[in-house]
Amino acid sequence: MGRNLIIPGGTRVIDATGKLVLPGGIDPHTHLELEMMGAKTADDFYTGTRAAVAGGTTTVIDFVLPQKGQSLVEAYNHWREKADNKVCCDYALHVGVTWWSPAVAKEMQQLCSEEYGVNSFKMFMAYRDTWMLDDYHLYIAMETCKHLGALPMVHAENGHIIARNTEKLLAAGKTDPEGHELSRDEEVEAEAVNRACVIANQANSPLYIVHMMSRSAVKALENARPRQKQPVYGETLAATVGTDGSHYRNACFRHAAGHVMSPPLRSDPDTPQAMLEALADDCVQLIGSDNCTFHESDKAKGHGDFSKIPNGVNGVEDRMSILWQKGVNTGIMDPCRFVAVTSATAARVFNLWPRKGRVCVGADADLVVWDPRLQRTISATRHAHAVDFNIFEGQNVVGSPQYVVVNGRVCFDDGDLRVVEGFGKFLKTPVMSPYVYGGEAPKARTPEPHAPSPRLDFPARVTNGTPTPTSELQLVSKQLADSALSSGCSTPTGRKMREPGQRDLQNSTFSISKELEGAETKTSVRVRNPPGGKSSGLW
Repeated sequence: MGRNLIIPGGTRVIDATGKLVLPGGIDPHTHLELEMMGAKTADDFYTGTRAAVAGGTTTVIDFVLPQKGQSLVEAYNHWREKADNKVCCDYALHVGVTWWSPAVAKEMQQLCSEEYGVNSFKMFMAYRDTWMLDDYHLYIAMETCKHLGALPMVHAENGHIIARNTEKLLAAGKTDPEGHELSRDEEVEAEAVNRACVIANQANSPLYIVHMMSRSAVKALENARPRQKQPVYGETLAATVGTDGSHYRNACFRHAAGHVMSPPLRSDPDTPQAMLEALADDCVQLIGSDNCTFHESDKAKGHGDFSKIPNGVNGVEDRMSILWQKGVNTGIMDPCRFVAVTSATAARVFNLWPRKGRVCVGADADLVVWDPRLQRTISATRHAHAVDFNIFEGQNVVGSPQYVVVNGRVCFDDGDLRVVEGFGKFLKTPVMSPYVYGGEAPKARTPEPHAPSPRLDFPARVTNGTPTPTSELQLVSKQLADSALSSGCSTPTGRKMREPGQRDLQNSTFSISKELEGAETKTSVRVRNPPGGKSSGLW
């Protein structure tokens, strides 16, 4: 098998022995170069995607957020102009429906066409004075999505309750960042999750709930699922599983304000564990970052009035490492589930599968050589973001990318970040995703008490999907002895890994390839430069 491959000249071999070869991560939720609350995010499409690649994410899906009354198509074009010449990896776009009129419905149809390539629209139940839709227009927007074969996405918080609570807190003199969390507790999120599910069911529409931040929200989703006519997907964040709301009580305004986001981090110390369990058991299906960074000077706009603190934190760079540390190293989830929630499911939901989210013939050459024993300490002094604050500051993680390949180009080379501005491409996301409109509603998964069956793979030739690729990868995998997937194996932290049960190979294509002859354990990724001798950036 692998030993019979003919290796062409000019090929660089990356020895991945003892490592895991994964499909590049897909972050379904970023806000790059966004203007909100009188500020502009620190990360633009260059620094944001640069940080993504450094963390093993090779595709991001950003949000076009029109102002009230603004043409959706005009806003979309503006985002394309901002992004196309800056992105270091591929990207797609969701579009926000922040106001309603018959013209908006027509523009949604236009955006769903082949020309524009949008299949998801986000509606807000919060931000009352800027982006929020009332229930009537939310209902119509969901009906429109269903008619178009698009996926409605909802920020689920009760905006009216938040507005009134904010007034009361400020009047009582509660002006510091903790007031942000107090104005929108778990009940406020859970109520909106339930209401969004009811409205989606009335519209006979699927639904995607973004950045779920609490156990109460997950419980509301699980209670609603059995009655839903169409699938409902839940997304949580790296911030949710990687830290908590205790930071809002920090005496340092800069520190506390640096953690302000919506919905807020929860003070219940059991929340991160609960959200990890929800991810592992398929109560929640995806993990994003909601990367929306602001400089200290912008966060300071809310000094003396928490409602004026721009909402947002980092996460696109550390999303995968944080989840590996908190989820895989603790035995809560297995590596196959890790691939599903960080990559494969997003590719399927947003109709990028099988081009993205898996390692197979014909897929884009987006690969991560993951070192499960690589240790590093997260710090703003070393990250690739354009902001000098990191909500995971000081956390030690075991497990990070050693190499990241974007469309056949090694862009993260054993710790050396070598991205190229404008190298990424815009990805059109066709409507009528088979996973959404042809699949079944997610159901809670009960892990089976037996180990996964190993998968036998033939060596795969992975290209960037074009007839004349600029580079090629040849992936040869042999059996990884003592692999983390083996039954009873320990994680790098020494804890027993969770038994994953029978793997769903359609949900995750991370696998082990066996050399039947029992050859020496070895995995290598071979990268060939393009014809003509011109370097493709493979050092």
